[in-house]
Amino acid sequence: MKKDFDKEEIIQHVSTLLQEIPTSMEIVKDDSKKEQRFLFLARHMVEKAIKKDALLVSDDGRGIAIFFKMDGKGDGFWSGLIQDLKLALNVTGIKKGLKALKSQKFVRKQRPNEGEFLYCWFWGILPDARGNTSDKTPYKMKDEMYRISKALQLPIYAETRIRKVSIAYRRYGFKVLKEWEHPSGDTMYFLRYTPPKPESK
Repeated sequence: MKKDFDKEEIIQHVSTLLQEIPTSMEIVKDDSKKEQRFLFLARHMVEKAIKKDALLVSDDGRGIAIFFKMDGKGDGFWSGLIQDLKLALNVTGIKKGLKALKSQKFVRKQRPNEGEFLYCWFWGILPDARGNTSDKTPYKMKDEMYRISKALQLPIYAETRIRKVSIAYRRYGFKVLKEWEHPSGDTMYFLRYTPPKPESK
């Protein structure tokens, strides 16, 4: 994974990718400042990820993941986001923020309430690197996440409302824990990957 990335470039990429994700599309206020709002959200996410050493950037810079080590007592990202008044004013607006918070309480309950685990909160591949068999950006990123999971012997949790993404997760070895009819009418998939036990010597 890349260590010497350009933070501003990564923020731009995350802002672009967020505009494909149903949850972020729902919470970002739809007005004349929409582009600025996505950038504000992306900056907050990237800076938080850097602070918590949770940002993974592929060698080609085209794949970005936010991969937190968490425990069951921590708040979910969206909960923390919406409780931050500054972000509510700059990203969601109060009405959208309160609506999203209700759904996020349910989403948060699907993850462990005790013990440590890894949480793949965000994972995006820029369009020009998707399905590129020579670079294999998604596979390299998946391998890095699995390496961390195996080294720490911690499971990975993720959720998505995009069916083709859930299929990709399953192809990578995740198991579906639950399917939930989201208030939007979408199906949300909750998934977990359990690392193999270390080989005994």
